[in-house]
Amino acid sequence: MKQYLKLDEWSIIEEGFDPHTHEISESVFSIGNGFMGQRANFEEAYSGSSLQGSYMAGVYYPDKTRVGWWKNGYPEYFAKLLNSTNWIGIDIEFDGTPLDLAKCTVKDFVRELNMKEGFLSRRFTAVMEDGKELKVEAIRFVSIVRHEIGAIRYAVTPLNFNSEITITPYLDGDVKNKDSNYDEKFWLEVFKEAAHGSAAVTVKTKKLDFHVTSVMSYTILKNGEKLELQAELVEKEKYAGNRVSVPVSEGETVTTYKYVANVTSRNHGLGELVEAARAVLEPAAEASFEQLLKEQADAWGDKWKESDIVIEGDVAAQQAIRFNIFQLNQTYSGEDDRLNIGPKGFTGEKYGGSTYWDTEAYCLPFYLSTADASISRNLLIYRYKHLEKAKENARKLGFTKGALYPMVTMNGEECHNEWEITFEEIHRNGAIAYAIYNYVNYTGDFSYLGQYGLEVLVEISRFWEERVNYVAAKDQYMMLGVTGPNEYENNVNNNWYTNRIASWTMEYTLDVLEYLKENENARYEELTAKLALQEAETTKWQDIIGKMYYPLDEELGVFLQQDGFLDKELVPVRELDPVHLPLNQNWSWDRILRSVYIKQADVLQGLFFLGDQYDLATKKRNFDFYEPFTVHESSLSPCVHSILACELGYQEKAYEMYLRTARLDLDNYNNDTEDGCHTTSMAGTWMSVVHGFGGLRVKDGVLHLNPFIPGHWSSFSFKVMFRGSRLKVSVKGNETIIVNETETPALLNVSGKEFSIDGFGEITAAAK
Repeated sequence: MKQYLKLDEWSIIEEGFDPHTHEISESVFSIGNGFMGQRANFEEAYSGSSLQGSYMAGVYYPDKTRVGWWKNGYPEYFAKLLNSTNWIGIDIEFDGTPLDLAKCTVKDFVRELNMKEGFLSRRFTAVMEDGKELKVEAIRFVSIVRHEIGAIRYAVTPLNFNSEITITPYLDGDVKNKDSNYDEKFWLEVFKEAAHGSAAVTVKTKKLDFHVTSVMSYTILKNGEKLELQAELVEKEKYAGNRVSVPVSEGETVTTYKYVANVTSRNHGLGELVEAARAVLEPAAEASFEQLLKEQADAWGDKWKESDIVIEGDVAAQQAIRFNIFQLNQTYSGEDDRLNIGPKGFTGEKYGGSTYWDTEAYCLPFYLSTADASISRNLLIYRYKHLEKAKENARKLGFTKGALYPMVTMNGEECHNEWEITFEEIHRNGAIAYAIYNYVNYTGDFSYLGQYGLEVLVEISRFWEERVNYVAAKDQYMMLGVTGPNEYENNVNNNWYTNRIASWTMEYTLDVLEYLKENENARYEELTAKLALQEAETTKWQDIIGKMYYPLDEELGVFLQQDGFLDKELVPVRELDPVHLPLNQNWSWDRILRSVYIKQADVLQGLFFLGDQYDLATKKRNFDFYEPFTVHESSLSPCVHSILACELGYQEKAYEMYLRTARLDLDNYNNDTEDGCHTTSMAGTWMSVVHGFGGLRVKDGVLHLNPFIPGHWSSFSFKVMFRGSRLKVSVKGNETIIVNETETPALLNVSGKEFSIDGFGEITAAAK
């Protein structure tokens, strides 16, 4: 743990500039709005170590797969969310000397991410080599009201000298991805233009023909008075800007307001991009920076009304949960069903910005409870639209029927280039099926099953039917050569979680078929004909369900992660010298694969998903056995352990795991935040509070809560939207107070007792 950020309930604050933590800060202080995102790079030039990152949602590149030994079935490419045009750039020079924090002494540096109002600010004093001192104050944001707009206010004040300041606001499309396999640049120039007071750049990808246009305008003020200046127009490859010189005396402040519209060919015609950008830029610039900033604050205020979690008595925990909620709301708005959520969101390049099973397993519950049901529905429709591609993926691996959803994707096609992931981590299919169940169970939207859900469930079940192995001598079905959620073991036989989620998927598919037959018979007949579903198939699924093999140690009473797990040397993590951790940065892959150590919840993932099917004693035995061997080197691990620990009454362990998941990036637990924040696991942080400490479950259409307060907190509250109601749940002492903030009444169960709460009503229940 490397804590260097100041604790604050509503802000992330860095005091003092340290170039060694700068790339971590670039990730943590990222801003976004669901359509674009921006790492916390400096506006002025910086020659030190930095990961430049400006990202446009849905704009990606198929970088050719690079492996040492090609295997049949490998994806042809690894998709990358592209680093796009640098729109924030404002170069600053004093008498020809550029401002560069890597080449001067930096004093009074403060960088702040204001989560309450949604903006990034920075202030510092720079001491140049010749002793000149200047003060800089900068604020920027990307608008969650005007999704294609970014705005910057950048003020410079010389403190002990008179000079000529040269200001160059610019757009630069000559950028590259740090993770390019062949150090290739992915952009070609289409158009550039520098004009007085403005500039425009259009670039397109070398493949797939995505176009991105950025158009900027700016104004410059001295001591609050707007200047009319003649600019030197600057054009270079993929670059356009204005170079303006301003005489300035000691103590005078020169402020640049820069407004940028970033538009893409995903939303506008190729011949309309520049005009479309100008059409959104002009009213934004006319509105003024202050009005845009107020719009931003008001819009974030509305978001916090729906999704805020308040923790009293623990500032570290409070700051962390708001940071996680803030980043989730910055990353995905749900307004475009072509978009999904990458593991790093808009904060870095790692994992290519592609969609993983993280969305269905971890992110969906957050959006179910904090937004209109249409938002989470769009996450499911995203997968429905990729069903044909998922069927193609299965055929590429030699399957004659069924669908295998990709481990990593941008367009439904698999684009992950590690064989043990692409070919073997097939449990991801189960997460897609579980998300359908989770959505319908939570929202009560059974119409989704006939409209979209059944087709996906049937094709996934067909895949499992062909993937299992029937062992005649044992009259059982097995699953050979897989990788479970624990990626620290590859190519194992009978991973318990994979076997269980496959069987469960077929069970649920049969349940949905029965539901539609009884309740939507015409649609049932239409779908079974469309799918050419045969009775022999459903009979086979029932046989697999009844005869699926699950590795079990009867003496210990635990489900074995896979065959042979107990053959390993069972040394718990606490007995390891800490110098070995994290294992993935200190051990060879060979040593990791032979060890007992678990990257993330595996068996426990299944007990979390299917918690209503296992009693507490079973969960306790498995938790007590597996948790001591788990190194939590996946960001997706601590939240599952926290939720289960809450259920088991392990309050200290629950809090420990909560803090680890909540402050994973703020404290850089896994020594990898410089690559970007762990955005999808942030939803797991939210789940740790609401599903863990709040005990939220949905059973038979009724919301159940079973809350308790960690000893470190004096109280906490959260909000959930459930079937038309928005409920504020406050837990303090021995009481749980629930306020219905809508006119829609709700039924709920609190700590085992049934309640009915009227519209705008309030109830008080005993907490455990």
